[in-house]
Amino acid sequence: MGEIKLSKKERIDKILANLGYGSRKDIKKNIKSGMVKINNEIIKDNSIKIDPYKENIKFNNKKINYRKFIYLMLNKPSGVISATEDNHSKTVVDLIDDEYKAFNPFPVGRLDKDTEGLLILTNDGDLAHKLLSPKKHVDKKYYVKVEGYLDESDKIAFKEGLDIGEKDITLPAELDIKKSNEISECYVIIREGKFHQIKRMFISLGKKVVYLKRVSMGNVELDSNLKLGEYRELTNKEIDILNR
Repeated sequence: MGEIKLSKKERIDKILANLGYGSRKDIKKNIKSGMVKINNEIIKDNSIKIDPYKENIKFNNKKINYRKFIYLMLNKPSGVISATEDNHSKTVVDLIDDEYKAFNPFPVGRLDKDTEGLLILTNDGDLAHKLLSPKKHVDKKYYVKVEGYLDESDKIAFKEGLDIGEKDITLPAELDIKKSNEISECYVIIREGKFHQIKRMFISLGKKVVYLKRVSMGNVELDSNLKLGEYRELTNKEIDILNR
């Protein structure tokens, strides 16, 4: 269903501040100087209340498309951490433009620093909770390269759950073997997100992950046109899929 748009009037200075156009103090000055138009009329009163979904807002003659939430699909590269800020390493938020940073997005879940692939960034806490809750059973699919041969016994072990050193064994997972060799290739589907989970699952079987990439979350797949480090907004259809 995507974002529900409720009819609610808010102060114009608050609307612009929430969208990252400056502090309330800066915006008040900009409004006084005639930089803001509502329905093509210059306003000078920063306390005016409007419905941002219904009114035409322009800042410095540029139309503003108001929205409360943003949803981004990022093809995370290795070497970048899944966090909003860090004193030592580049974060996934560092990869996006300032116009999106104004919404204070955060990564939905985490990918290890050396793991690549699909990462959703949003400021929609409800959606993030849906996607991360083990009770929701949201599939997370990974492409994996492993040192060591894989066979039917490994598939059974994944399905039955593995002891990775925590209180409970892992939830049933799926192992789809594509190539069994000294370096095997496979797809893994899990429905939870424990720390280093896939790596630890293979370690419990005496094997080592050498490459890991998330390729889908739920029924939303990583856009093959996105190069490492690139991102785009989710389509309305993809947002609907994730909300369901």
